[in-house]
Amino acid sequence: MRTLRRLWPQKVRTRLALTYAALFLAAGMALLALTYGQLAASLPTQPPSSLTIRSQVLNNMHQACQRTGVGYKGPVPRNLTECKQAMAAYYAGSAAAFQAQRQQTLSNLLRAALVGLGVITVASAGLGWFMSGRMLRPVRVITETARRASEQHLGERLQLNGARDELKELADTFDDMLERLDTAFATQRRFVANASHELRTPLTVMRTAIDVTLAKPSPTVRQLTDIAVRVRRSIDKAESIIEALLTLAVSDQGKLSSEFTDLATWAEDAIDVAAPEIERRNLNVEAKLDPAETTGDPQLLERMISNLVDNAVRYNEPGGWIRLRTGSSDTAVYLEIANSGPFIPDDKVPGLFEPFRRMEARTGVREGAGLGLSIVRSVVTAHRATVTARSQPEGGLDISVVIPQPQDLATESQP
Repeated sequence: MRTLRRLWPQKVRTRLALTYAALFLAAGMALLALTYGQLAASLPTQPPSSLTIRSQVLNNMHQACQRTGVGYKGPVPRNLTECKQAMAAYYAGSAAAFQAQRQQTLSNLLRAALVGLGVITVASAGLGWFMSGRMLRPVRVITETARRASEQHLGERLQLNGARDELKELADTFDDMLERLDTAFATQRRFVANASHELRTPLTVMRTAIDVTLAKPSPTVRQLTDIAVRVRRSIDKAESIIEALLTLAVSDQGKLSSEFTDLATWAEDAIDVAAPEIERRNLNVEAKLDPAETTGDPQLLERMISNLVDNAVRYNEPGGWIRLRTGSSDTAVYLEIANSGPFIPDDKVPGLFEPFRRMEARTGVREGAGLGLSIVRSVVTAHRATVTARSQPEGGLDISVVIPQPQDLATESQP
């Protein structure tokens, strides 16, 4: 077996050509055997019955000749036994000649068929080589494109034309894969650049504050206190960015725990945490928190709801409002949060879920790292849920999160 494996060609094109030739040879041999058997069965093995009839006629004529002595012009045997022996010899010679002719006919047929089968088998191997090369051409194109593909070169596409067959489907799938990889690498590069910029900002602030203080010959206690406050504020900002990045990384990995939790509880806790800022901005909060029991990762779900509430508070307007709803149905649990605020064009709403996207150009708010809604989208994706954001005509956002209800909880919730 190892010897056969070493001798067996490695190229798919060669293997296909040999396989075509072998299949054709096997089919040809089967057809040849069937044809030979049918012809051999159709050819009689004994002389036709007319020879026997002829011998009987001659025998009768011989007997008549002996009785009358006239009417028979052939050699007249001396008795009936010699006549029968002559007729038997004649019949045996005719049978032998008939068998030789039959065998020669079958031999000629077999010889011609084997030669023709060999020639056509070789021709089929060559034709199989040619056709397999044409059929495998898209595979070679895919292989060459895959070899050229890299992180810096993912913009090339196959765009294979032709019939909608398996190779066309493979090429389209490969193009889709390159498109996803190109998008993923571009997003990763943009994310790393934004993260580096966001982390560099608090570090720059701290370094500047420290350098300015150290440049003074004798800094006062107040100056030292001011620098400590600025450094602490920058550290808090850097810590919040790192914590958000870690949460985003854990959620993107999809390694979630599955525990029983209630979205209404986390929504109530998020409102309590944001209460001081809500009071400072004089926001009117309307909450209807019906039970929304599901299974999932409690920490990620809590962070998702906290980010939604924080987003609704931070990008609101003084004296505005927040409306929060939770509940469940037979198939899903939901959380809806809407808030007042500046108007956001519909084409800008999807971009708010991208990392490090802020609305400061429309709200003037420069706080936060721009990771809140991107974490929301990541947590929603990890839980196989859906998030929908709509811009309101009067301003602000209306965000809805729907998490599919586990089958066991859905069964228990039915009356």
